[in-house]
Amino acid sequence: MAKTNEPTIIKKYANRRLYNTGTSTYVTLEDLAVMVKGEEDFVVYDAKTGDDITRSVLTQIIFEQEGKGQNLLPVTFLRQLIRFYGDSMQGLVPSFLEYSMTSLTKEQEKLRSQMSETFGATAFDAIEDQVKRNTEMFERAMKMFMPFPAGDGSGSKSDASAAPGGKSEPTEVADLDDMKRQLEEMQQKINKLSDKT
Repeated sequence: MAKTNEPTIIKKYANRRLYNTGTSTYVTLEDLAVMVKGEEDFVVYDAKTGDDITRSVLTQIIFEQEGKGQNLLPVTFLRQLIRFYGDSMQGLVPSFLEYSMTSLTKEQEKLRSQMSETFGATAFDAIEDQVKRNTEMFERAMKMFMPFPAGDGSGSKSDASAAPGGKSEPTEVADLDDMKRQLEEMQQKINKLSDKT
């Protein structure tokens, strides 16, 4: 089926059946997963209310994939994500995650080409290197979002990540402390604004 600019409309009925209006057939969550992998855009509407329920259906697809043992989401990540619900930083998380996934998607093409050129130990080294870089980027971003380090508040956990070889660089610690101070000031301003409303 040729791709169009308009997303395919999927209707979800009360009996939980999903109807693809583009092909006039009933589909499953597995079929929708195949559409996502094929970069075919779709929107899911509740057939009765007309509400857009695309987000919850995509979440169901992830839940099913995770249930099959195809674990992409680490437990630590899921816990951190849950902590952001209701937090003042909640509004920043979606755009950050979207940016991170876009970066990862771009990098995966480079990674695949490296693997096709050299299959073996060097390919696995490339994968490991990419995972490390993505993890480091994610950890740096999470530290920016969290004004206080995890744990007892002493800062020992965040300071340990300073430089390779275990040596802490004073400039990085100072920068991190400055960022924490700025985040605290922003939080106080947000709290004052919310008190006025």
